[in-house]
Amino acid sequence: MELKDLYPAPGSRHKRKRVGRGPGSGKGKTAGRGMNGQLSRAGGGKRAGFEGGQTPLARRLPKLPGFTNINRVEYVPVNVKLLEDRFEAGDVVSHETLVEKNIIKHYEDLVKVLGDGDLTKALTVKVDKVSASAKAKIEAAGGKVEEPC
Repeated sequence: MELKDLYPAPGSRHKRKRVGRGPGSGKGKTAGRGMNGQLSRAGGGKRAGFEGGQTPLARRLPKLPGFTNINRVEYVPVNVKLLEDRFEAGDVVSHETLVEKNIIKHYEDLVKVLGDGDLTKALTVKVDKVSASAKAKIEAAGGKVEEPC
């Protein structure tokens, strides 16, 4: 077998249909588009989503409620009871120590300490935010709050 002997499989290739080339071709005059109407015209047809003049579905449905505040700041919440469980008395609670103890995932995360639970150890807290109840519990246990870190 040589390169000149290669040819496509029978029926795998079709001739291009040449429309509008005279009455003898079988596709002359209207070129297979029928008689009059929107679909017989050049550029004719309806756009996607057109519903015959009826208000389209995309316009009938309501927009989503509310809005997204682009200036929103997200804090990772850390409760006082978690600090009680994971830290020893006299420890410093900071981004580095929170990542080391797998309380937060990333050093860059903003942290807010919340007041759920009890605290009996004196800790030094250096995070971005501390709630009023958490601050009261930390100071009552003999610790101190330094914010923001």
